[in-house]
Amino acid sequence: MAKVGIVMGSDSDLKVMSKAAKMLEKLGIEYEMHIISAHREPDVFFEWAKAAEEKGIKVIIAGAGMAAHLPGMCAALFPLPVVGVPLSGSKLDGMDAVYSIMQMPPGIPVATVAIDGGMNAAILAARILAVSDEEVLARLKAYTVEMKEAVQAKDARLQETGYEAY
Repeated sequence: MAKVGIVMGSDSDLKVMSKAAKMLEKLGIEYEMHIISAHREPDVFFEWAKAAEEKGIKVIIAGAGMAAHLPGMCAALFPLPVVGVPLSGSKLDGMDAVYSIMQMPPGIPVATVAIDGGMNAAILAARILAVSDEEVLARLKAYTVEMKEAVQAKDARLQETGYEAY
């Protein structure tokens, strides 16, 4: 079974990146998650990124704040899709990370989700895997139905109780 690699540079990133892990679990997708600093331990990072494909990882979700080098470096070393998650921990509220992740040079693409968008990064990774995995596609479709039903239930509650109940 294909799996997803989740990587971040610090344990302070776990608040956001754990949302990616939880969504992958909900969708029944195997993953491995690591804290690896591309700046503080580049040798460890290079070894992990270069070995990811051999370990069955088909998509990497990389979270990074500030200068946000981790997603781009993953894309430079890993030949399959990389989804970057800009993190908001900086004085610029994540806009520095957005620009860093989005502005990759030609030939080094990184898909970018919203600031602190760990959950959407997992859904995008699942959609990438679903291109060749009917089971993942079925679970994504079921999740879409769940979302629709949740909104309908909220509307029904609003219609029954009015907005004061919120």
